Amino acid sequence: MNIEPPGPTIRNPPEQFAGDVWVDMIATPHEGDQRMSVALVRFAPGARTAWHSHARGQYLRVTQGIARFGTRDGRIIELHPGQTLYTPPGEDHWHAAAAGTFMEHIAMLESGDDPASTTVWKEHVTDTEYQGNDVEGGAAAVPR
Repeated sequence: MNIEPPGPTIRNPPEQFAGDVWVDMIATPHEGDQRMSVALVRFAPGARTAWHSHARGQYLRVTQGIARFGTRDGRIIELHPGQTLYTPPGEDHWHAAAAGTFMEHIAMLESGDDPASTTVWKEHVTDTEYQGNDVEGGAAAVPR
C-alpha cells in the first residue's frame, strides 16, 4: 500500500475551458491494465468546459456549489452536493458552475483503448448554450 504523494493543483487550459478551472488529481493508474483516473475539479462562478466526450463515459460527483451539465439538445441538468451524474461513452456534453457560485466535483473516468480518445475535446460552449432552454434538477437526466 502507498500513501499517494500530492501533485500540484493545475489550472486547466483555455483551449478546453472558459473561466478559471483547477484540477487536483486524486488517483491515476499505476499498473498497465489499470484505466481509472479520479480528479477533484473546482470551477469559478460561471466557468465551464468546452464540449467534449469520453471513450468510456464519465461519473461526476458534485461536492460543493451548483453544477450545470449541458447536452446537445439544449437541456441543462443542475446538480447539488451529494448528487452524481453519469455520462455514457461518446455523448457530447459540458459541465460548469452555475452563475454566482463556485462548484466542485469529483470526476471519475477510464482511459480509452487509445489514450488520445479518452477525452475528445470540441468547440467552446456559447453563452446561449450555457444558459440553456430547458433546466432539470435531480440526479439523472430524463429523456424527453
